Amino acid sequence: MIGKFCRASRRTTLLEMDQIRIVPINTVDAAFLDRLAPCIEERFLVSACLDRSLAVPRSSLNSTRGQLFVSTLISKVQRAQPDGEAVALAITDFDLYKTSHRFVFGDADEAQNVTVVSVHRLRSEFYGEPADSNLLFQRTLKECIHELGHAFGLKHCYNARCAMYYSNSIFETDNKMPHFCEICDRRLHRARNER
Repeated sequence: MIGKFCRASRRTTLLEMDQIRIVPINTVDAAFLDRLAPCIEERFLVSACLDRSLAVPRSSLNSTRGQLFVSTLISKVQRAQPDGEAVALAITDFDLYKTSHRFVFGDADEAQNVTVVSVHRLRSEFYGEPADSNLLFQRTLKECIHELGHAFGLKHCYNARCAMYYSNSIFETDNKMPHFCEICDRRLHRARNER
């Protein structure tokens, strides 16, 4: 995967897209992203490629909360996307929040073709536990699958083991599988085949 970078293509509708652009926000471990990309390709059967890092200064954070408003990040990623020809998956270490939520692990804006996932609260260190790179990877993969599912038209699922189940806590993220349940998988394939 190293060296596999994105290239521009024609403007397409969301379900016609055959590429996911992984956009690191500031510095994200390249080996981590290289490991993540093929897992995403396997789940969505589209190409996942690493894009250039997008610089977002710490001054963008809400100074009172010490968090980044997720809509601000989505807007920055969307503006950096060339013609929106792919779904963007931004990965950040900033702690994210949105209106009426103390925090979010990630979010998706289907209209802008942008998804974001924060690894900040996915790290075991956040909960006072020792660092665990494999656990961080599994949590990040689950949240990426969840947010990309939204970008491809899926809604939240009531199956607590499905990647589309809404996580209010890290325990719910840990309980989920890194793939869709049969119902959500059928919905995704049906939507992609109807294009």
